[in-house]
Amino acid sequence: MTEKKFSSMVSFSAGSSSILAFFPIAVIWSLLGFSRPPQPKPADPVTLQSVLKKMDETAAAFRTTQAQLEWDYYEKVINEVDSTEFGMIYYRRTGKDVEMMAELTKPDRKYVLYRDGKINVYLPKPDQLTVWDFGKSGTDFESYLVLGFGGSGQDLPKAFDVTFVGPETVAGVATGELQLIPKSDKLRNNISKILLWIDLDRGVSVQQQFFEPSGNYRLAKYSSIEVNGKKIPDSVFKIKTTGKTQIVSPRG
Repeated sequence: MTEKKFSSMVSFSAGSSSILAFFPIAVIWSLLGFSRPPQPKPADPVTLQSVLKKMDETAAAFRTTQAQLEWDYYEKVINEVDSTEFGMIYYRRTGKDVEMMAELTKPDRKYVLYRDGKINVYLPKPDQLTVWDFGKSGTDFESYLVLGFGGSGQDLPKAFDVTFVGPETVAGVATGELQLIPKSDKLRNNISKILLWIDLDRGVSVQQQFFEPSGNYRLAKYSSIEVNGKKIPDSVFKIKTTGKTQIVSPRG
């Protein structure tokens, strides 16, 4: 642009400020010979495959996770949350398996341990330990129990019909919401549908919702999540019973 042409345009601008007020900024910059500022690259869209891929990346390096836990239990008959429990939850990988311990402290102490294909529930107050042995169904049950904590995203379709619900912000965290329908008849008789909210940055669950055929559901909320942080002591994954503990083993 020549100095004479630029001066002419500036002179026009000075005498026609009311006209320029209607010109878009981009048009004015173009007339003056300036290029448009570079625009930020739009974020990649959130899809089912992008969520599963992030879960795979996390699973490949997964060692441990611990988080604060809130469990809300909703009963359809009374149409309200009947109980809420608080505590800590721990996960760790041992070989190809993932172990879990939920240590609930309020309103009453309760320990829920999953390892070696068994789930152990210990209630200190009545001093009772209930043990479910899932035997050959252990693999199916583990895929349900450790959802979003060390499990592969690409393995989900093996045990569930998976649908991408959409992106959603949960407690300030950007997540992708997944709907899971169990393929196993045995699991589906207990859990008809699962909703998972996967942290798009860390690839772990920040919230889970488990629906029973009756319409009841349990909503699990996780906060202060630590992935692959400090080593979790072995003692965390052990239930301390007494010499008088009553042991119950339901069948089926």
